[in-house]
Amino acid sequence: MKRTLLVVDMQNDFISMALGTPEAVEILPKVKAKIEEYLQNGDQVLFTRDTHSEDYLNTLEGKHLPVPHCIKGTKGWEIADGIYASGCKIIDKPNFGWQHWDEEEFEAVELVGLCTDICVISNALLIKAAHPTIEVSVDATCCAGVTPETHAAALATMKMCQINVIE
Repeated sequence: MKRTLLVVDMQNDFISMALGTPEAVEILPKVKAKIEEYLQNGDQVLFTRDTHSEDYLNTLEGKHLPVPHCIKGTKGWEIADGIYASGCKIIDKPNFGWQHWDEEEFEAVELVGLCTDICVISNALLIKAAHPTIEVSVDATCCAGVTPETHAAALATMKMCQINVIE
């Protein structure tokens, strides 16, 4: 069975810049290894990229999270060095979850990336809703949340929604 790895928002602003955390830095080697594993098996690897414009602070999200981040074209918006695999599709999404997962064909999806408690959970639930008959998994060791506590809460929520959490 052909699997899909969805690498969520492994961008500089979430790792070491505006909204970076030590936990995000810590998962980098594991995420790189997971990407290599999928590519070596001939599986599909997709990347999402949180994408905002210069007027971010005027948006509803910007009013709730008043930290400019992932502004298109900036260093913070870029996928971290050594993470992106050439030839893989990048999906620029303007909010937490991409609204078009129903347009993709999947046999099984595994998610890794940032932030567990915002964009990982949003995309996992949207994929599960769009494709209720496929296995959706999240590798907890390749994810980091805003805080360790909210990371754990998101994992618990995903388990309750029948998303397979790999620990």
